[in-house]
Amino acid sequence: MGRINWRNAHCMGSIVDGDETSKTFGRSCRGNISPLYWRIPILLWSVVIITWSVCFFWGSREKFFIYMTHWGLMIISLESLFGIIVTVRKTRQEKSDATFGLPWYVKTYWVLYNIAIPVSFLVSGFYWGLLRSKAGNMDYFTPNPVLDVMLHGINSAVMLVELISSAHPSRLLHIMQPLMFAGVYLLFTVIYFYAGGHDPWGHEYIYPVMDWNKPRETIVVAALSGLFLALMHIVVVAISTLRDVIARRFLRDVNGVYNNAFSA
Repeated sequence: MGRINWRNAHCMGSIVDGDETSKTFGRSCRGNISPLYWRIPILLWSVVIITWSVCFFWGSREKFFIYMTHWGLMIISLESLFGIIVTVRKTRQEKSDATFGLPWYVKTYWVLYNIAIPVSFLVSGFYWGLLRSKAGNMDYFTPNPVLDVMLHGINSAVMLVELISSAHPSRLLHIMQPLMFAGVYLLFTVIYFYAGGHDPWGHEYIYPVMDWNKPRETIVVAALSGLFLALMHIVVVAISTLRDVIARRFLRDVNGVYNNAFSA
């Protein structure tokens, strides 16, 4: 392969075969625009929504984190925070390798990024496509309709902005990261149920469509949710690749820089 044009390469999602450097994660797909222009607003948005959600939570404060929605919101907050750190930190041109040899804060950001985007899509899809449509009257879940949209709609929108504006890669092989996160939450729901936990209204479930008193139905819902999450990760990789193709054509870069979805 010919010599990489580094002036243009930083606008791509990745250098071929996993050769991205730390600085790739602190750049946008438009090299003249700093990621701070969207990562700072996303962090501020997430802090405001977390504060709003806690202040107007419909149950006791200790039950706030029994919901996947709030787990996902915290991941968005941490992802944007580490994204800002990666952007402002002066990094050397350290290349990743088979041991995932990037600075710890870059690795942390990348993992959070891999989790936050598909999980946000899952939260929105699960809530509007399953919970609201199958669980009947859900008004007690949404005392504020604006906050409802912020938690289950705008969350995906802000992560889509992060996805289409960033310059670093998305890998198919990283599909286990969001699945492991979802698996931890699923395990939490099992432990919470058998420990005698209740939702703020005294129900023996967290979500009515995931009631461990009905294990078969719950396992089906969990499996379908896992498949949907995996699909969302594949969609993220596809959007990342399309983003890089568009950026490559815009910059007229003919050196073969692209998002290699199969690298580690």
